[in-house]
Amino acid sequence: MEQPLAGVTALDFGQIYNGPYCGFLLAQAGARVIKVESPLGEPLRARGEPSAASYPFALLNAGKEGITLNIKSAAGQAVLKRLAREVDVVLENFAPGTMDRYGIGASALRQENPRLIYAAGTGYGATGPHRDYLGMDITIQAMSGIMSITGQEDTPPLKSGAALCDFFGGVHLYGAIVSALYQRQRTGEGAVIDVAMQDTVFPALATALGGYYLSGKEVPRRGNRHLGLSLAPYNVYRAKDGHVAMICIREGHWRRLIKAMGQPELGERPEFADMPSRAAHIDEVDAVVEAWTETRTRDEIFRIMQAHRVICASVQTLEEVVNDPHLHERGTLEWREHPGLGRIALCRTPLRYEGVTPPELTDVPALGADTQRVLQELGGYGEDELEALQQAEAF
Repeated sequence: MEQPLAGVTALDFGQIYNGPYCGFLLAQAGARVIKVESPLGEPLRARGEPSAASYPFALLNAGKEGITLNIKSAAGQAVLKRLAREVDVVLENFAPGTMDRYGIGASALRQENPRLIYAAGTGYGATGPHRDYLGMDITIQAMSGIMSITGQEDTPPLKSGAALCDFFGGVHLYGAIVSALYQRQRTGEGAVIDVAMQDTVFPALATALGGYYLSGKEVPRRGNRHLGLSLAPYNVYRAKDGHVAMICIREGHWRRLIKAMGQPELGERPEFADMPSRAAHIDEVDAVVEAWTETRTRDEIFRIMQAHRVICASVQTLEEVVNDPHLHERGTLEWREHPGLGRIALCRTPLRYEGVTPPELTDVPALGADTQRVLQELGGYGEDELEALQQAEAF
């Protein structure tokens, strides 16, 4: 069966995580994605040690072609306008206004190709009082409210260990592009897409905002407990060899848990009689559960809980995640040999279509490896023109 986005071509000006992840999803859905970098390379390419062997760059740019383009030069700008006539999508997550400043923003490129879908991901969006502000994941976590509800009540706010806002932004940018492609199929018109990372995060605050509107007060940080303290057990518990996460959201879960623990009599204690009672005695609930978990290994706990249909999981280390047999059997992770990093696990798209296998993860191209070929194929440039463009520092 054909890939969902077969026949779509995108120029990916993505930087760091947001834009590149969007481009990765497009490529994994079958689009031809051409990574566009400055002649010096995208900043993420050189992160880490050794300097040219950035794992994040390899993760997010596998399966793409790679060209360089100097958008600060008149020659480079002319090349982009010419390429824009032949592609379906241009995506970028530069600082607000960058492309417009060089005369190659949405308006200019859509003059060349009215069917073009121009997609921009920024911290705060193209409108509103903060539209010109610079934004990175940590500052969006701060501004969006995520940090205010993460951590312990008596410690400073914490950012998430993962770059959630960047990837939320990339996922939504992808969804917007696919929606625009469908709209174009119906109307023949392209689109200008504006996705703000801050906007994408708000729905994730649902639990915290529920508590805020019920109480009229700020919700204290609860660590690993439920923000509303309305579910118990709901926590991370010590095991002999690490930790496990566990949650009971229904009475049936609790009854199965205490049966799995070999302590069904706990159900007779009035302080554990129902969810409101357990929530009111959350410390006692956690103590009882942890007294059981800390005498067993994570694997033991996981097997017992799964056998009793209790929602539980091991807190896995990075080493365990990259070797997770479930992820490898599903084809989510794939071992690749990297020239600078050695054997690494790369991921495929989380979006699965029955009967469709995602494209192979081709190696990340060297900086500018496909420039001349792509300019010939899409731009129709001849050898003499390419030589002149090189002299003009277009790429």
